[in-house]
Amino acid sequence: MYIAITRQYQGEHFKGSARDFVEYLEKENEGKPIEGQEPYFNQYENGIGKETVVTEIDGNTTKLKKNDPKFYSLVVSPSKKELKHLGNDPEKLRLYTRELMKDYAASFYRDREITVDDIKYYAKLEHERTYSETDRQIKENQSYATKILELKKEIRKIQRGEARGNIERLKLKAGKLEQQAPHRQNGKRIVVGMKKEGHQSHIHVIVSRKDITNTHSLSPGSKYKESETILNGKKQKQGFNRDKFFKAAEKTFDSTFGYQRNFVETYNARNLLDKDPKRFFSMLTGLPVAQRQTAFKLLYKAGVKVPTIPISKAQLAYKTLMELKRGIGRAMDSGSIGI
Repeated sequence: MYIAITRQYQGEHFKGSARDFVEYLEKENEGKPIEGQEPYFNQYENGIGKETVVTEIDGNTTKLKKNDPKFYSLVVSPSKKELKHLGNDPEKLRLYTRELMKDYAASFYRDREITVDDIKYYAKLEHERTYSETDRQIKENQSYATKILELKKEIRKIQRGEARGNIERLKLKAGKLEQQAPHRQNGKRIVVGMKKEGHQSHIHVIVSRKDITNTHSLSPGSKYKESETILNGKKQKQGFNRDKFFKAAEKTFDSTFGYQRNFVETYNARNLLDKDPKRFFSMLTGLPVAQRQTAFKLLYKAGVKVPTIPISKAQLAYKTLMELKRGIGRAMDSGSIGI
């Protein structure tokens, strides 16, 4: 499970209104009849139109300063393995989103309990993803893409009479490079902007900075997990615990849908890899045989080069450790492993 929380842009985009962001999320609805479009939903309603979303989010900003974020965006991306477990069912994804937002609310540190009924949010399912510069396939195809681009530039120079050479030979060379690129889809080299195959469903959530009463600020962007401050002479609790939220989101998915999560899919594993990679690999190699085989299979599918020789938990080589750490980190960052 990959979950990201980002604040409203403060540059040229999404400043002052949710409209630009809402319009951006309409990209999959373009050209489709009304009955084929994906509307918004919240905790209790389905079929919510985009104008309602804009009006409700933009109208819930009392006392926020000009440069304060007016809303936050959550991107919830189940892994392919998780989507397969759900059968890529939209209703189950909506159910999960509603349970997830309960965890979101409970992660705020306040003087009173915050529940999902305090949160003003709107969510939308998307079913497509395209390759970007951060994807492993794009990065590993890059050297071929660069050479192909150089050949095409050379061909254009010859065609303009600025250089001399054999165009057919250069085209043939470029064609070979296209075939040699390590990552291909439907016979074509994977490039930025190409749609990804398979289940790609994910959820975008627009959540207001202010609570449902437009009175209290609920910012998940707080730098504090739990802290206290003095406001108007009174001590008040503040903060948002992201670790608590991410762990709860994972547990909620597993308990709601009976999902058996492998060690390398867990949020704890990601944290351990960052903070104590030696212990991460010690735990990885110490898993029961069946779980370890599944873990290595997941890593292999994600493009991580796992050594074929046995790894000793006590004598794991530093070089191998760091190579594996970088590989697994890249796979996690690109969402190839569902963490």
